[in-house]
Amino acid sequence: MAQLQQALQYEPVKLAFGTSGLRGLAKDMTDLECYINARGFLNFLIEVEGLAAGSTVYMGGDLRESTPRILRAVQQAISDAGFTAVYAGLLPTPALAFYAQQKHAACIMVTGSHIPADRNGIKFYKQAGEVLKDDEPNINEAVTAVREQLYVQDEAESAFDTQGMLKSPPTVVQEVAEAKEWYTQRYTSIFGGLLNGLHLVFYQHSAVGRDLLPEILEGLGATVTCVDRSDIFVPIDTENVTVADQAHFRKIAAEHPDCFAIVSTDGDSDRPFVIDATGTFHRGDVLGAVTAAWLNADFAAYPVSASDATDTFLRSKNIPHEHTKIGSPFVILAMQNELEGGKTRVVGWEVNGGVLLGSDFAIGSGTLEKLPTRDALLPIIAALAAAKQGDMSVAEVFASLPQRATQAGLINDFPVAVSAAIKQQFADDTPKNRQELSRFFTAEKGFGAITKINSLDGIRMYFDSGDIAHIRPSSNAPQLRIYSVADTQERADEIVAMAIAEPDGIFRQIEQHLS
Repeated sequence: MAQLQQALQYEPVKLAFGTSGLRGLAKDMTDLECYINARGFLNFLIEVEGLAAGSTVYMGGDLRESTPRILRAVQQAISDAGFTAVYAGLLPTPALAFYAQQKHAACIMVTGSHIPADRNGIKFYKQAGEVLKDDEPNINEAVTAVREQLYVQDEAESAFDTQGMLKSPPTVVQEVAEAKEWYTQRYTSIFGGLLNGLHLVFYQHSAVGRDLLPEILEGLGATVTCVDRSDIFVPIDTENVTVADQAHFRKIAAEHPDCFAIVSTDGDSDRPFVIDATGTFHRGDVLGAVTAAWLNADFAAYPVSASDATDTFLRSKNIPHEHTKIGSPFVILAMQNELEGGKTRVVGWEVNGGVLLGSDFAIGSGTLEKLPTRDALLPIIAALAAAKQGDMSVAEVFASLPQRATQAGLINDFPVAVSAAIKQQFADDTPKNRQELSRFFTAEKGFGAITKINSLDGIRMYFDSGDIAHIRPSSNAPQLRIYSVADTQERADEIVAMAIAEPDGIFRQIEQHLS
């Protein structure tokens, strides 16, 4: 009899960790591949985290077409590992994470977040919260062991067919509504009446929280009008708001001239969109700063790719802060370190706007419990409440911050070896490296002299003109990204355009030089 690996009629593509969780093309995320990774994670929980046999593991998903199938593979893995699978439904990632946290349980979320519909992902949570970077080697080792065990099985006896699909997929267990109810109670019990009198427009598209979040906002006193619900998945991203997105926001604003704000989230509802009454979107890095100030935080952690306007604003509010590498695991680690150092009101966020609470926050007579994973709802509430309490519009809240513009972009098919060479060669902030980089970021292109190089996560260059250009290789793809900061949006856009231009933009010039 043929072993399963030999019988497979396709070339398996292994899933790998990115900045947070696993992601891949849905066609490559076969039942077999998803099972292998979920089972490996569950074995890690047994072997390293000491999770007892029979424990409950919660699972949930987003609204992608591929999600239900992947959930069945995850459920099979949970059952085969000796645990009890409980399905919390199609719900926001932070809602599932909060529920599992309250139950001191592990959970698995099937979501591709904001990426296109032909892709998906899986995000793992231990009993203590998100999987961190230090956990990944042990998880990968457990995944490898599962892969080896399954690949040598006789194909006829395997649970998987030659296309990598379960021969007899399970029926997903009956959904429990409690997770959504607990997430609702988390906010309505603390912030009831906070948004009284506000008229909000909720852009629903295909966000998994498109029904739950409007209900919660109404529970806080707002009147909510829902618009533009979509049966087709919309890959909208808070870190890549397109010209078409901006036009759509302005259209919604024009159609609802009496609204206080337009709000929305990405696909799994952990990245917020806060759009003022004029249809202007406000970036996640400054939204996080507004949230930290509104919460009276005593420490903030966020990635180095954030605009320097965030730093300036937090200094004006006397809120100590720390830059981290990009990705929620790094933000979580920085928050944990500060809690151990005695801080008590600790918050973090990513440039996408998802806010993480590292500690409990006493608010009025209640307590908003910690939730150290990205959440879209808290920053939405904070921005709206800051405006209402300050008798300002949402636009005026953000106008009170230092005004800096940002943009981001990437180039595909960029050699991984060259990306590695960029990180290695220019990591040190030396006169030689500044001079070398100035050969590409030239005065003719509008750049001033490089005053500092930060290599915390990629190569971030500061220019005496006030411009910032940040080069960052992808962690798991042949792509090279750039983030820009400038005094005007036109300049921020121009920096990105010059870097990723084909065939002879700045990135291709660097590639030619280092190849």
